[in-house]
Amino acid sequence: MTSLTDLDRTRLRWRARRGLLENDLIFTEYLDAYQDKLSDEDVSALTQLFDLGDNELLDLLLGRLEPTGALDRKAVHDVLGQIRRL
Repeated sequence: MTSLTDLDRTRLRWRARRGLLENDLIFTEYLDAYQDKLSDEDVSALTQLFDLGDNELLDLLLGRLEPTGALDRKAVHDVLGQIRRL
């Protein structure tokens, strides 16, 4: 587990702001539930997800797509699993 500073938390929430309201709502709920429990690997996985386009990201969040390529790693699967269970 990593100890996120207030600035780190603010940056994560800022990066979570998306063009699609659905993504905003999903990430807000996720960060409300897990922000204090995030590991360095979780933050890295979130950063990878934040780099995606909104439509591809929504498909991953809703389970319509599964991670492939560089996204196909345990930390990304773990974060997506937590999000999908919310």
